[in-house]
Amino acid sequence: MPTDIRVVRGEELLAHTRGLYSVYLDAFCAPPWNEEPEKAVEFAGQLPAEVRRPGFTAALALRGGEVVGFATAWTTLSPFPTDRCYPQAAAGLGPEHTAEWLCGSREVDELAVRSDARGTGLAAGLLEAVTADALEGRSWLLTSVRSEGAMAFYRRQGWTQATRPSPDGDIVVFLGPRHPARSLAARSL
Repeated sequence: MPTDIRVVRGEELLAHTRGLYSVYLDAFCAPPWNEEPEKAVEFAGQLPAEVRRPGFTAALALRGGEVVGFATAWTTLSPFPTDRCYPQAAAGLGPEHTAEWLCGSREVDELAVRSDARGTGLAAGLLEAVTADALEGRSWLLTSVRSEGAMAFYRRQGWTQATRPSPDGDIVVFLGPRHPARSLAARSL
C-alpha cells in the first residue's frame, strides 16, 4: 500500500492527534531516545497550542489513512526563546549567531516515523515537506548526540551541524541545506 506525504496547517492537524500520539510513542519511547510514555501524552496534549504558533506547518505520512510518520515546524520567534532546550542552542552559537541564524527561521520541532515504516524515505520526505518553503531557505533543528542515527540522517540530507554539545547537555543545532549560514557554521566547528 502506498504512503502519501501531505502538508497540513494549523487545526487540520488536530484531527490526527491519535495517530500522532501512536507514532510518537513508537519512535521516542524506544532506544535511543528512551522517553517515558508520559512524554507522548504530553506531546499530544500540547498540540492544540503548538498549531497556533506563528508559521506552524506539519507534514503527515499516511498509509491507508493511518499516520505512519509526521514532522512539525514553526517560525522561531525573536527574541530567541529561553524555555525547553533553547538555552543550549544559544550557548553553542552565541547571541549574535543565534539571533541572526535562528530567529525568523523555520524550526523543525518533531520528526518521527513508525518503526515498521523506517528505511523507506519517509523521514526525508517529511523533513523536506516542512522546510521546502522556508523563507530564504532558513531552516534549523535541534537534536541529541545520543542518537548517532539521527545525526547521520541529517547529514545525509545535507544539513550542517552548527554547534558542539554544551557542557551541560547533549543538544546540537543543525542548519538546513539551503540555510545561508551553512558555510559559516561549518567553518566555526
